[in-house]
Amino acid sequence: MQKKVYFKTFGCRTNQFDTQVMMSKLEDYELTDNELNSDYIVVNSCTVTNGADSSVRNYIASMKRKNPNAKVILAGCGSHSKGEALFEDKKVFGVIGHSEKENINAVLKHEQPFYEIGDLEHIDSTIVEEFVGKSRAFIKIQEGCDFRCSYCIIPSVRGNARSHREETILEQITKLAANGFGEFILTGTNVGSYGRDHDTSMAKLLKKMSMIRGVRRIRIGSMEPIQIDDEFMELLSEPWMARHLHIALQHTSDKMLKLMNRRNEYRTDLELFRKIADHGYALGTDYIVGHPGEDEKEWAEAIARVKELPLTHVHAFSYSKRDNTPSATMKPEVRGNIAKERHRELTDIIKAKNFAFRREHAENLEVLLESGTDGIYHGFDQYFNKVSVNSDEDLSSNWVILNNVEVSHEGNKAKL
Repeated sequence: MQKKVYFKTFGCRTNQFDTQVMMSKLEDYELTDNELNSDYIVVNSCTVTNGADSSVRNYIASMKRKNPNAKVILAGCGSHSKGEALFEDKKVFGVIGHSEKENINAVLKHEQPFYEIGDLEHIDSTIVEEFVGKSRAFIKIQEGCDFRCSYCIIPSVRGNARSHREETILEQITKLAANGFGEFILTGTNVGSYGRDHDTSMAKLLKKMSMIRGVRRIRIGSMEPIQIDDEFMELLSEPWMARHLHIALQHTSDKMLKLMNRRNEYRTDLELFRKIADHGYALGTDYIVGHPGEDEKEWAEAIARVKELPLTHVHAFSYSKRDNTPSATMKPEVRGNIAKERHRELTDIIKAKNFAFRREHAENLEVLLESGTDGIYHGFDQYFNKVSVNSDEDLSSNWVILNNVEVSHEGNKAKL
């Protein structure tokens, strides 16, 4: 009887993709969605903050109690930052680095505890042909990051930016499109750096992807303002481009951007966002509140600038100290209750902007519905707004065009 493997994924879409890579490589084992009757638990970990480390450690400890016979294998970014300590303390049976995940089938055969961290120069060559339980496909196009933002540990656990081979990416999309996937989401550690090491670019890749039969919509995980060049801007009117871009600003105060060692500044960010919004795009960003040095004056300026930006979505984070980063020793620190209040102020402004945008864009919404229950299906429109659709038909994994959508503060609804 085949032994059972359970995958627990923490963190970003890149990790979700890496889990799919490992799942596709299981030849001699059975995949299970029940962690309590599994023989192996592979923890694909995140280490972006101290809190992320704690979540991983707590999960491993809880599995030791709930399923003491399972062998716990640590994978993901936490392997590179905390793997050695967890292995030495016998909290996990084995540790693998990013470069070893394609060998998961062989790795699970180890009879003795093991620590195989590998290197940070590896690039996957796995072609993922199916996504377990998904109607949208995630495509990892690059790994690592050359930016050195002061709050971030990711380059030291994922390595420098390196692109996947174009042939591998296009072959993967061709196979997934043939298997019925129509929407593709490009992910990576720093997606917009794709192609710089291969004498190509994101725009060139997008054009080639769009020619593959069955590709209906392409989304891009996240880009940096300086990565959006004229060649990319020329693609904004293409019908296969999702009408939503996520561009990571991190802040709108120039003093804070300098402290964070960022490569963008507000004046050019505003100009860029207005240009893209003029093409009918929804725009999202990442934003860190409460980073050391963010005093009242900086915050007042920053929030006034947020109101000027044509933003519709935000991933807002209250600053969380990450050991071994420059920001961790910066002063003065911002008190937790103040950061929380600023977080709320920011998200309230963007919620109002998003509501106004949805009211203006309630017709001709192209939605890929995912699985539903009790006749209610959920999916995202081209602007990356969630829509719930009520229908007597089974609409799982179907594309629908919606008009007369009911727009409320809670979200968008439609009946079919």
